[in-house]
Amino acid sequence: MRSREEVAGVIKAYDVRGVVGEYIDSEFVHDTGAAFASILRAEGETTIAVGYDMRPSSPELAAAFANGATSQGLNVIDLGLTSTDELYYAAGQLKCAGAMFTASHNPAKYNGIKLCRTGATPVSQDSGLAEITDMLVDGVPEFDGEQGLVEKRDILADYAAYLRELVPASSGKSLVVAVDAANGMAGLTVPAVLSDMDIRELYFELDGTFPNHEANPLDPKNLVDLQKFVVDEGADIGLAFDGDADRCFVVDEKGAPVSPSAITALVAKRYLAKTPGATIIHNLITSQAVPEIIEENGGTPVRTRVGHSYIKAEMAKTGAIFGGEHSAHYYFTEFFNADSGLLAALHVLEALAEYDGPLSEMMAEYERYSASGEINSTVSDQAAATQRVLDGLAERIESTDTLDGVTVKLQGSKAWFNVRASNTEPLLRLNVEAETPEQVDTLSAEILSYIRSEES
Repeated sequence: MRSREEVAGVIKAYDVRGVVGEYIDSEFVHDTGAAFASILRAEGETTIAVGYDMRPSSPELAAAFANGATSQGLNVIDLGLTSTDELYYAAGQLKCAGAMFTASHNPAKYNGIKLCRTGATPVSQDSGLAEITDMLVDGVPEFDGEQGLVEKRDILADYAAYLRELVPASSGKSLVVAVDAANGMAGLTVPAVLSDMDIRELYFELDGTFPNHEANPLDPKNLVDLQKFVVDEGADIGLAFDGDADRCFVVDEKGAPVSPSAITALVAKRYLAKTPGATIIHNLITSQAVPEIIEENGGTPVRTRVGHSYIKAEMAKTGAIFGGEHSAHYYFTEFFNADSGLLAALHVLEALAEYDGPLSEMMAEYERYSASGEINSTVSDQAAATQRVLDGLAERIESTDTLDGVTVKLQGSKAWFNVRASNTEPLLRLNVEAETPEQVDTLSAEILSYIRSEES
């Protein structure tokens, strides 16, 4: 039997993730598949689509999960190698649940499972993961009915066609597009979706050991190769994907990164031109430029906590047509309220093709402020560290809110910051925004001095 502590070590707030061979192994994922299938069967579901990324451990783990699911009477659609957003497409289009084997941007030794219900509805602690945890600890109930069947199916062409229906090719200028797939699943999906474009490929070989750099474009060091490649190739734009290709980062023609907040604002403006007055979601870490631009274009901005389950739930609740996060997750009602890095990329590419000028010039109106990016600090007491910040800045605080951590607006300026505790690690995450890089640096240093003052 497994202890609850062992299971809790890998079943996180939104997914399953851990080091292969420690807790994540064939037996564990077999039982996870059986537990998820047991829940789905009780709700009248019959089918689950299973896909996996290019990590060496993924095929074996996906097969074990499928065995567990079929042992509980569910049928499995085996998608084989796929991106996470392709798995979401399958769950939405085929009207079935889904399980994607990936550890996203984490190093090669990790693997995990992203689960969703029919229609790509997210699974979280409140909607299934807690029940799965209980079954993994107490045992999955026996099922004496007929076993399910496994059917192999390749949906890559259908997925690519669906994305291009959502964002048809424009009659604008042709583009040279540099893409860093980071040896991840974009190496499979980008050629299928962007087949009509001049693509310059970097690290397109599927290799889950990540021989060139980690598949985490949120870390600036992993963008360096693409930044140079864009300039060397004379490309109009650079795209960088994470390991499971559900996130896309953008680099301009000069090799400078474009903030995900600016991309959120651009895509929001495109949707509002077609759907005046629509609701757009943004999480609380995105730039304040995002709600400003949404309102300027006649839309209604709605602010949410960080995390895909919160975004997707709010989209369903409000009828929002689009949502964006600071981490380069972009969510589309047209895509089953799920996130897709390639769909976001298509919007940027088509906007650039229609624009009479370079990407850096096009994006200038969306980059209104300077930001620190996420700065992590290891602390022994997250609440105490947060209180030190509030006490230290008390005389300058204009307002605070506690939607997710603490967000603070300062008096007499556009400066704000957010301090959030990690759910899984002894970390405090800081994000700062102000009008100039110098203001960001000064404020960040001051806040960090409070956060780290009692840490050795």
